[in-house]
Amino acid sequence: MVLNTLAGKPAPKSILINIPKLVSAYYMQQPDPSQESQLVAFGTSGHRGCAFDSTFNENHILAITQAICDYRKKERIDGPLFIGIDTHALSEPAFITALEVLAGNEIDTMIHDGGSRYTPTPSISHAILKYNKGIDTGLADGIVVTPSHNPPDAGGFKYNSPNGGPADTNITQWIANLANEYLKNGNKNIKRMPFEKALKASTTHKYDYVMSYVKDLENIIDMDVIKKSSLKLGADALGGAGLGYWEPIAEYYKLNIELMNSYPEPTFSFMTVDRDGKIRMDCSSPYAMAGLVALKDKYDIAWGNDPDFDRHGIVTPSSGLLNPNHYLSVAIWYLFQNRKGWKKHAAVGKTLVSSSIIDKVAAFLGKKLAEVPVGFKWFVDGLVDGSFGFGGEESAGASFLRKDGTVWTTDKDGIIMSLLAAEITAKTKKDPGILYKELTEKFGAPVYERIDAPANSKQKAVLRKLSPEQVLASEVAGDKITAKLTRASSNHAEIGGLKVVTANGWFAARPSGTEDVYKIYAESFKGKKHLKQIQKEAQSIVSDTFKAHSV
Repeated sequence: MVLNTLAGKPAPKSILINIPKLVSAYYMQQPDPSQESQLVAFGTSGHRGCAFDSTFNENHILAITQAICDYRKKERIDGPLFIGIDTHALSEPAFITALEVLAGNEIDTMIHDGGSRYTPTPSISHAILKYNKGIDTGLADGIVVTPSHNPPDAGGFKYNSPNGGPADTNITQWIANLANEYLKNGNKNIKRMPFEKALKASTTHKYDYVMSYVKDLENIIDMDVIKKSSLKLGADALGGAGLGYWEPIAEYYKLNIELMNSYPEPTFSFMTVDRDGKIRMDCSSPYAMAGLVALKDKYDIAWGNDPDFDRHGIVTPSSGLLNPNHYLSVAIWYLFQNRKGWKKHAAVGKTLVSSSIIDKVAAFLGKKLAEVPVGFKWFVDGLVDGSFGFGGEESAGASFLRKDGTVWTTDKDGIIMSLLAAEITAKTKKDPGILYKELTEKFGAPVYERIDAPANSKQKAVLRKLSPEQVLASEVAGDKITAKLTRASSNHAEIGGLKVVTANGWFAARPSGTEDVYKIYAESFKGKKHLKQIQKEAQSIVSDTFKAHSV
């Protein structure tokens, strides 16, 4: 992708979204159920869309929420439902719609109590698990209203199961199918109550998400070592849902945290522009994070988080913004040597498109490596029972166990990953960037990149259903192919694409769920030139597969 001329620069007013127009579109535009693109569709992180495109409108949220209520009834989930929202403009109206339906269905609903009405994704997961601990009936579940790091005009709606994590595909498909039936029938039989009445309903309860989460942090992070170090910490809230969390954390644990962009601003006008010329609150992007990166020498360690605070971006004096894979490997290296309360056989969980340096770290530490398909839901069971010490995605999302080896959250947690960077720096006297350099001296320095290539719907369908036998190539970039995978090596679940492995590198190809492209993830331990050759041959292998299927 060609780098936009605005990349890394402050967002000009000309690209800011018109918030009143966006919110009006949420209420006024009606999705057409005969158009597949305008139906409810749950990806790896819930239903997402834009009101301007008739893909995220009030009718969608009415239908999805009613379907969730119906699912709860079918499964006899009769505990409270914890709901939280991020700071995207569409999250507020979607919350209003959802609460009207939840109250109409007499669902006990836990809404935010306190100064900030925004709730990070990990705080919802934490609340669900805390409530459900030690009980088998009357279980709680949750809804998170967020499109994650996507642009300001995006909307998102996600269902979390009683295990605290993103609902499995069989659940979300059931919910989506029923929601689309409601849409096709004009949303008849939706149980709904006016918002003012819903707020005052006996089933609507206020819950202190902030301090319930904050006071528990000492059970997963060594807050004392951070406090005693007197590190100067920089926290860029990026105007996200955790903007009301960093000050209580700093005050409660007496940490030296300087807070930035700690106010909701739905156009996100304070952002620097991402590589494609859009405003995107992607804390793993050096372009979106350029403002904080410029301040790297001001802090001993700094970080930013995306709007729902399930992702992290770590900025160090030594390296600037750490590549997510680099920080994941450092976090794993540190945690599995410093968490004595974890099970001896607790595994390192990674998605199959994460860096192979993680494989080398796990092998050196004598830890089992569990490679799973893309999607945090694949880590949930392992985190719940303690068989996974850590679960991480290449897209800067991760969570890990408490000090005693029990579950913390079963959704990604950008807050603990940020605080972990401070703990690592305080404990080792080295920032994570320096520690990653030491890892490369021990294991080699991989070069990693993700690119997109064009693919139509038929081609994406072929890629999604490939079998290893359909890949005829025997080598990639001069190296013999050692594995052709269409199922994850750990749990044998379908990966929805292809991964090809050699001794010195690998590539994975997966179709996009929202665009006419497929994604190529690739890594080389022999340098950039070798990586480019892997990428080139990866596209050739995929193209040959398309030709063989006449698409």
